[in-house]
Amino acid sequence: VHTPAFFERNAGLLSSIQLTSPHGQRAVSLQERQMEMLRDKIRGLEKRIMEMIRHSQDNEAIAERLHRWVHAVLLAHDPATLAEVMLDQLRDLFLIPQAGVRIQLGTLACAQTVSDDARSFAASLNQPYCGLNAGFEASKWLADSASITSLALIPLHHEGTCFGLLVLGSPDATRYSAEMGVDFL
Repeated sequence: VHTPAFFERNAGLLSSIQLTSPHGQRAVSLQERQMEMLRDKIRGLEKRIMEMIRHSQDNEAIAERLHRWVHAVLLAHDPATLAEVMLDQLRDLFLIPQAGVRIQLGTLACAQTVSDDARSFAASLNQPYCGLNAGFEASKWLADSASITSLALIPLHHEGTCFGLLVLGSPDATRYSAEMGVDFL
């Protein structure tokens, strides 16, 4: 009564007040029930907002690392070291345990022979494959292929033709999963 603007200055306090029913546990006023429902809804919305903020911050960090990776690759002027720079930077910036690449271009070190099955598999991918390592030939391109349980297989395309495959591997079975987004990949 003496401070009518108290709840305007302390709106957070108002949302935390728990009113008790004058009828004990048997009856609850409509107003109290509506307030409780609104509090639950607000808590749910606050949780969703926090998740969106976290995802936004994660995506921003990924985009920054991707920018640094592209910058390093563009500065690698020697075609003989391009694949090595690309893979080293991927491992370093994105904390990828193992990475490998095979392409069908010229005499680069990464232009090693691959089987027709691996070539047709890479060409059949419309987007990156993320999931468990089901004994893919490409997993054997990695240094410690026996420890790899999940993979990201990224087809490399130019003008509609697949010319290679980038392989990211992890011993963590949940690192690359079918449910993950592939926008950055």
